[in-house]
Amino acid sequence: MIQGNQLPLDRCPHCSIAKPSLNKQWQGQFNDHTGKNTKFWSTYLCSSCGSIVLVCSPQNGNMPITDIWPAPQGVDETVPSRARVFLVQAIASQHAPAGAVMLTASAVDAMLKEKGYKEGNLYSRIDKAANDHLITKEMAAWAHEIRLEANDQRHADESADLPTSTDAARVIEFASALAQFLFILPAHVERGRKS
Repeated sequence: MIQGNQLPLDRCPHCSIAKPSLNKQWQGQFNDHTGKNTKFWSTYLCSSCGSIVLVCSPQNGNMPITDIWPAPQGVDETVPSRARVFLVQAIASQHAPAGAVMLTASAVDAMLKEKGYKEGNLYSRIDKAANDHLITKEMAAWAHEIRLEANDQRHADESADLPTSTDAARVIEFASALAQFLFILPAHVERGRKS
């Protein structure tokens, strides 16, 4: 992708709105202290959430973008299909936090099932994974928090607060870390050992 007046991302890295209107606000070209290592920087404003996205290209704005901050959220291909679909949908649903929380709990459940924890319910699967040392006790505690938050939403518990976008981002952060721990890092280590 090349820098232009619009940044063509599928989703805003801040608010996750689909097909965001990201308009260029500023651009500048800078070098290092020796006058080399030229980089072309631009900022883009999301018209939905009002947040700024920073992009960088080597040499000039006609070169492909090499870096975006914050980076758009995605899910690595090494995460098994069912868990990946749930997590991708959770990320895309952050504007609807109750749905994002429920989808994240489904992603956690799918990850545990992929690791062979299929008996019982999510509560027992989390505990069994912790007892078997697949996940740490702290990870299990966090997974139980997500499970309970999702249950509150699924059962429309009137005493429970509705989740916020911050709550959705927090549970997605855990599920992403769990995916990293269970699938992405082991696949990376395996590739490294083979090469």
